Amino acid sequence: MDYKTNLQKWLDFGKYDQNIAKELSSITDEKELEDRFYTELSFGTAGMRGKIGMGTNRINVYVVARATQGLAQYLLKEDPANAEKGVAIAYDSRHFSKEFAQVSAQVLAANGINAYLYDSLRPVPVLSFTVRHLKTAAGIVITASHNTKIYNGYKVYGPDGGQITEAVAAGVVEQIHTVTDYFSVKLAADNDPHIITVPKEVDDAYIEAVKGVAKANPGSDLKIIYTPLHGSGNIPVRRVLKELGYQNVKVVPEQEKPDGDFPTVKKPNPEEKAVFDLAIAMAEKEGADIIFGTDPDADRLGVCCHKPDGSYAVLTGNQTGGLLVDYMLKSRDWPDNKAIVKTIVTSEFGSVIAKSYGAAVYNVLTGFKYIGEKMTQWKASGEHTFVMGYEESYGALAGDYARDKDAVVASALVVEMAQYYKEKGMTLYDALQALYKKFGYFLETIQSIELDGIEGKAQIAKIMDAFRAKHFDHFADAKLVTFNDYQSRVSTDVATGETSPIDLPVSNVLKFIFDEDSWYVIRPSGTEPKIKIYYSVKGKSPEDAEAKLAEIKEAVNANLPK
Repeated sequence: MDYKTNLQKWLDFGKYDQNIAKELSSITDEKELEDRFYTELSFGTAGMRGKIGMGTNRINVYVVARATQGLAQYLLKEDPANAEKGVAIAYDSRHFSKEFAQVSAQVLAANGINAYLYDSLRPVPVLSFTVRHLKTAAGIVITASHNTKIYNGYKVYGPDGGQITEAVAAGVVEQIHTVTDYFSVKLAADNDPHIITVPKEVDDAYIEAVKGVAKANPGSDLKIIYTPLHGSGNIPVRRVLKELGYQNVKVVPEQEKPDGDFPTVKKPNPEEKAVFDLAIAMAEKEGADIIFGTDPDADRLGVCCHKPDGSYAVLTGNQTGGLLVDYMLKSRDWPDNKAIVKTIVTSEFGSVIAKSYGAAVYNVLTGFKYIGEKMTQWKASGEHTFVMGYEESYGALAGDYARDKDAVVASALVVEMAQYYKEKGMTLYDALQALYKKFGYFLETIQSIELDGIEGKAQIAKIMDAFRAKHFDHFADAKLVTFNDYQSRVSTDVATGETSPIDLPVSNVLKFIFDEDSWYVIRPSGTEPKIKIYYSVKGKSPEDAEAKLAEIKEAVNANLPK
């Protein structure tokens, strides 16, 4: 079916929904209309994420209702008892998040499934906790994480509190495809008895769970500046820190209130240094010891700390992760089977630190659900004791109460760590430099190439095919030693040509590993129309690492197909 046929169906329904009629009739760009209707917004293992707007390739109440109907059918098909167990639903501060959450609840209720709906915005990790605490059959979060204001998303969680597996996602998609008419999905009334407000005791239980992971510091003199970046972290982060004993916490006033326009930033992403401009200016006036910020759904944490010259350094996710690995392993008593989990695109910085403490290190595919899967496996088998899991994209989790990254517990642990070093006359920056001096100077960056539309999809495939077929074998003084193709699940020893299986799920990702802990990874984004290239190098000095990073980037880009 071509895009014009799909477009006409929506225009016809516009007689009943003036929002459709008004929005679509105002679009004169044929390419824009084609992009909205040439395909359906894909539902992957992380759910859906897309631009807000009318159309099959946009996120709107009809696309959300159809996806929820598919989820409802899947749950009832798997086990009729899932109706009573229900589905927990949370949402963040983005445009239409509340509306999409409400529609999801109404669809579930119309199918006789209990919908446990929060009455106001909550962080993603709270939803993960809620699924486990209420023992629901599934969970839904309405969020587009750190994307710009034009995006929103729909994520589905399994009964363990982690994002659904590939097999479950395939089953949900199969049911979604049976719903051929976007406008026929039935909705229950707002006051349907199957729609249940999540009780306050769940919030209290979540806060207690987070506090159980971090150490209290009553009477702490640490000066803290925090920004929730107009999102959902403000209330839980401040409550946790207050109850742990941190009294000197100040919030950036311009970024405190939830606002889906994110008016003070181009992108509400703690990976972007510019989001901390207001916080740094405030910290300079207040003489703050530490600055940190959470993204709109409060699953990612960005951290700033003092440098020797008095300015503030903005740490990367790899740096914060490495610091936390070191601190968690030396500040707690762990059994011999202790282990950390990181993603394959996360620096080896944390790995070498963990191994120095005798901890095992496991690498998983990009996506925190894979870290959650390891946690669940180890909980059942006792093979390892989970210390923490983290990824380069500023997500971390410690504790066993959730199965997704949690910036609330990460905030508590980073503040605890800052207090620990302050008592030793050090900043987090000082601690980081000490680790670099001991283990080598690690440096990382990400290159994102945006490729929109039909042509963009074709170019992404062309790039992946080109690197899968041919790749360079050295840069600077580093030699390629291993080539991992996670789509074929084969690891190749470059020197001998010998292959071995990769015990991870199939994923369209390529990783090229050089000696001395340097590597690069190429993968299409799972949520945006872009291809991502991750680089990580280790040098003997900061200057050596900078030079190596420049050389590996130059080599990769020279091999990109035109």
